[in-house]
Amino acid sequence: MSRESAVLIVVGVVILAFVLMAWGWRRRSRRDAGITAPRGELPAGAAVSASFDGLYVATTGHDQPLERLAIRGLGFRSRAGITVTDAGIALDLTGQQRIVLSRDRLVDVDQANVAIDRVVEKDGLTRVSWRTDAGPIVDTYLRPQDASAAALTQAIRPILPTSSALGEEA
Repeated sequence: MSRESAVLIVVGVVILAFVLMAWGWRRRSRRDAGITAPRGELPAGAAVSASFDGLYVATTGHDQPLERLAIRGLGFRSRAGITVTDAGIALDLTGQQRIVLSRDRLVDVDQANVAIDRVVEKDGLTRVSWRTDAGPIVDTYLRPQDASAAALTQAIRPILPTSSALGEEA
C-alpha cells in the first residue's frame, strides 16, 4: 500500500468518526428536545445561604450517571457560579442564561464520584436530583472549586422539600 493510500484511509476513517458523532448527538438532541432547563431569576426576597465557584459537569437521567441528556444550556461541561438560597439553587453557566432550580423542583442531593466522562475522588461531585417540567427526574452534577462537594451538599440539603421522595410523583 502506498503512503497516499494509507493517508486517504486514515482521513476517511476520521471523517466517518466525526459524521457518526454528529449523527449521535443530533439523535440525542431530538430525544431530549422535550426536556428544558428552568431559566429565570430567583425571587427578589430570596436569602442567599451559600455561594460557590465550580464546574457544571453534566445532567443525566436519574440514577444513570453515564447517560448524558442533551438539554439546551446543560449539554456541555462549563464553569459555573452556584448560588444556594432559601428559594432554590441558581446556576450561572458561562455563556448561558441563569438556570434556577426552585425549591419545589428539588428532589434529593447527594455526593458521587462519577458522571459521564468525569471520574473524581470519592464523593468529589455533588449530585442534585430535580424534577423537569416534563415530569422525569434528572441528576445534575456539580464540582465546587472553592470548597468541598460535601460543603455544597450540606448547603443544599436544608432547602430540600420535606415531602419530596424519589418514588413520589408530583
